[in-house]
Parts: sequence; structure tokens; C-alpha cells
Amino acid sequence: MSEDFDADAVVEALNHGADYVLVKPVQRERLLSVVKEKLGVASVRASSIGKDEVTVVLPVLNEEEAIGLVLGELREEGYDDVIVVDGYSSDDSVKIAGEFGVTVVYQHGKGKTGALKTAFEHVHTPYLLVMDGDHTYSGKDIGRFLPIAREFDQIFGIRTEGRENMSLLHRFGNWVINKSLNVLYDTGISDVCSGMYMMRTDVARGLELRSCGFDVEVEAAIQNITNGKVTEVPVSFRRRLGKRKLSTWRQGFKILWTVIRLSFSYNPIFFLTALGSLFTLPSTVILVYEFYMRLLYGEAGSSVGLLWLGLVLFIAGLNSFTIAMITLLIKRQERRIIQQIKALSK
Repeated sequence: MSEDFDADAVVEALNHGADYVLVKPVQRERLLSVVKEKLGVASVRASSIGKDEVTVVLPVLNEEEAIGLVLGELREEGYDDVIVVDGYSSDDSVKIAGEFGVTVVYQHGKGKTGALKTAFEHVHTPYLLVMDGDHTYSGKDIGRFLPIAREFDQIFGIRTEGRENMSLLHRFGNWVINKSLNVLYDTGISDVCSGMYMMRTDVARGLELRSCGFDVEVEAAIQNITNGKVTEVPVSFRRRLGKRKLSTWRQGFKILWTVIRLSFSYNPIFFLTALGSLFTLPSTVILVYEFYMRLLYGEAGSSVGLLWLGLVLFIAGLNSFTIAMITLLIKRQERRIIQQIKALSK
């Protein structure tokens, strides 16, 4: 403790807004540590948004068992701007939502795509958060999105807590879809099928959505992964209330096909060259077979034409694989450049 320590001066400094007080003599390492910590806190504060800057969007269809609990939870957490997009429910979902005084609109267009497009038209805040209305997601977790909202175009909620509420089949399907997405688009998303995510409203309105089912959310995610900046935060997952509306196998294959199909649009060179690299599989079989036959019977057991076919396919597949890897590196650099340009333009 320095002899020049003045308690009154410290109190006055804190009263005038100082966040931290260091007493001389100050060690260089300690000073740098405090400055770094406070700059980090200031960065979080600058990127954080208020609850009044986000609209919670709830697409629903016959969710009378859950919608009241979901809206009650959102009210308790202080989210007043809520839009319920109804897909023409035949139960009391709309009536229950109306009792909470939230905005209720009927969707136009088909499926989840119609619900999202309708919602985007009615959102008036800079940010929106979509979550399912079946009570699987908690309004308490929205607070995890707010501190970093300004830094990203889309934030995914990763279902890390309560994964036991997902069936083994769903978990396996999600794993296959996420792995396929990460390979085809050179990303590291953990849960692209999550029903809880936040987007900037202007980004959401700029999306080109052509899918009709629940694969539309994967289509939106791919566009933001390719053209924007995304991240993820952990959220909890509860057992749904009410009757399940999705066919696990049908929707799972549809989402996987969307991931593969869109790779041709957003990364065509990689798609074609990766497809070409599959030539190495039959070529390897042909070459091994020819080598085996030559060992057993000599030149008489070998076919020159088949041998050349195997060699040509193997070389084509190897070249395709090499081009695919180079394409991934180029796309990665391109994404970094785009993100840096966006950062400088803000």
C-alpha cells in the first residue's frame, strides 16, 4: 500500500463513474490485466441489446396445451413484444394467445416458410427471436442471446441441456445433418435444426426462402453461414406438450436433401469436385481386382481395358478431391474477407 493512498480520492473517483481503482505503485502486468478485463466488459456492454429491441416470434399450429405456458413465461421474463403466427389452428391456440394481449396474425403461404415470411413483415424491432410454441424451449434462455446480438447476423440455440428429451433417432438424425452441413459449407455449427434462434430483422427480410417445410430454417441458416456471421449459445430443451406433427424420417431426409441441394447453389465447385472424388471408390476396387488377378494368373488374367478404366477413374477422383480441398480453403478465405469488410463498414 502506498503512503499516498487517499481513501477520499478513491471514493470520489468511484462516485464519478470509475470502474476500478489501482493504488500506486502499480505492476505493469496487473495494469494490463485490468485494462484487458475492462475492455472486454465494455465490448460486451456495447454489443448487448435490450429486451425492447427484440420481438419474439412463435409459429403455432394447434398448440393450446403449451401456448399459454410459453407466453406466461415470456411475460415473466419481461418480453412484451411477442408475435404469434397461427397456421389456422382448429383448437383454442388463438383464443389463449389473445388473452395475453400479444399480437396474433394468420400466416400466408405454406408451412413454416409462410409462417416465417408473415412474421418478418410484422416485426418492427431491430432483432427477432424465433422459438417453437410447444414449450420445448425456455424464455429464460433468451437472455443468453442478448449480450452478443449486435455482433452476429444469426445466433443458434444449441440444445445442450435436456438432450434426453430428444429421442435417439432424432439425435442421430441431427448428428448426420450437422456433419453434412459442416463438411459441405466448411463451418462448425452444432445444432442447425434447433427451433430457437435469433436474427437481425434486416437480414431476415433479405433471405430468399424457397423451401416449404421445416427445412426452411436450414435454408435460412445456410444463407447466413455463407453470406454473414453466425454463432451459437447453449439453451435448454424440454419435452414437448401436445401431439407431435412431424414425421421423423420424412422430415429428416428432406432437411438432409436441402443441405446437399443448396450446396450446389452456394458452393458448386466443391459440390461437383466432391462428387467427382467418389470415382476413387470404384477405381480402387477395379485396380485391386486387376492386381489380384494378375498375381494369380499373370497377364492372361488381367484386362488392359479394365486396368485403364481403373487408372483413369482413380486419377480423376484424386484430382477432384484435390480441387475440392483447394475450393474449401478459398471459400474460407472469402468468408473471412467478407466479414472483415462488414466489420470495417460498421
